[in-house]
Amino acid sequence: MSKDKLTIIPPGKPLTGRAIPPGSKSITNRALLLAGLAKGTSRLTGALKSDDTRYMADALRAMGVIIDEPDDTSFVVTGSGKLLPPQVPLFLGNAGTATRFLTAAAALVDGTVVVDGDQHMRKRPIGPLVDALRSLGIDASTETGCPPVTVKGTGRFVASRVQIDGGLSSQYVSALLMMAAGGDKPVTIELLGEDIGALGYIDLTTAAMRAFGAKVEKTSPVTWRVEPTGYAASDFVVEPDASAATYLWAAEVLTSGKIDLGVANTAFTQPDAKAYDLIAKFPHLPAVIDGSQMQDAVPTLAVLAAFNETPVRFVGIANLRVKECDRIRAVSTGLMQIRPDLAREEGDDLIVQSDPALAGQRLPAKIDTFADHRIAMSFALAGLRIAGITILDPDCVGKTFPTYWRTLAGLGVTYADAG
Repeated sequence: MSKDKLTIIPPGKPLTGRAIPPGSKSITNRALLLAGLAKGTSRLTGALKSDDTRYMADALRAMGVIIDEPDDTSFVVTGSGKLLPPQVPLFLGNAGTATRFLTAAAALVDGTVVVDGDQHMRKRPIGPLVDALRSLGIDASTETGCPPVTVKGTGRFVASRVQIDGGLSSQYVSALLMMAAGGDKPVTIELLGEDIGALGYIDLTTAAMRAFGAKVEKTSPVTWRVEPTGYAASDFVVEPDASAATYLWAAEVLTSGKIDLGVANTAFTQPDAKAYDLIAKFPHLPAVIDGSQMQDAVPTLAVLAAFNETPVRFVGIANLRVKECDRIRAVSTGLMQIRPDLAREEGDDLIVQSDPALAGQRLPAKIDTFADHRIAMSFALAGLRIAGITILDPDCVGKTFPTYWRTLAGLGVTYADAG
């Protein structure tokens, strides 16, 4: 395989076999942080080993946490119950979960922590989280509203109530929730309005917190109270990644195949699992899909929609503009590379025109992934039915699904020299 581009050869047959998704990135990074904040040794099994989780693990190591990796899906995490100030800034690449979670957790460190990332992360907003930390009396600053962020922690909070605008990312809320249990007093966290992306991810956070001994209570649809319990070491099983599963579900219906994921679609607790019921309707996807509560599945659904019987409008997806890249623009650009009239943007909505006759055609297109793993993996689906689809920067899948190309190959997909 080429390191800078990869051309997919349509298999021309149903994809069949067994393909196990990797562990959930979202859950792995929550569990790593909570285990790092706990006193004692925790064993995380079924975990994801990828760029994003490696950044989190390395940052925790820089703050005094001992992390061993006995196999490809396990972390053994030993913490003292207290994070130490790192000697150098924490570099987190373009890992949004690690950056947001550690920015808040830095408030529990007795000292200064600088949280930074790559050129992509330095364009992703973090201002609402910094403002919320300041309202608790925490010394936090960012010059641009994006990383780098400097936090001078003490482990103590002046206030006991904080409001947060989660409109741009539910990760801000999750970051505050996980931090709050390590403070010196009970903290109430309140959302400003109910307009928040993927509320289900907050449920993932509170479930993981409780697994590590925290006491967190949802007192209203937009309010949580967290007691200052700290965290206790725990053995924790990470479920497979629902976002990764969407590519396999879509590959199955696109090729009329049969792919065994080793886990029932009903077993997932992650928000993106909601995409299963939509994918199962293909080629009769609904005319309007609200992606607000399954944001990472939208690129998968949008590429699938290109082969649908009727056009599909995606709404509630404005937050996709501030992900690893502007995913609305990246998806529309990629689809228009395949055929100029295949997609368009209307404000923050994405309209996919749909044409089942695309299947079987040769429509050479070089897909710019914008270094975004989800764009690469989604447009690989187009290559299952259209000849000539070339994915640029295919290695970006290492962010969450390092074995993606091998997984497809194991189901019968082959690749050509992109030339």
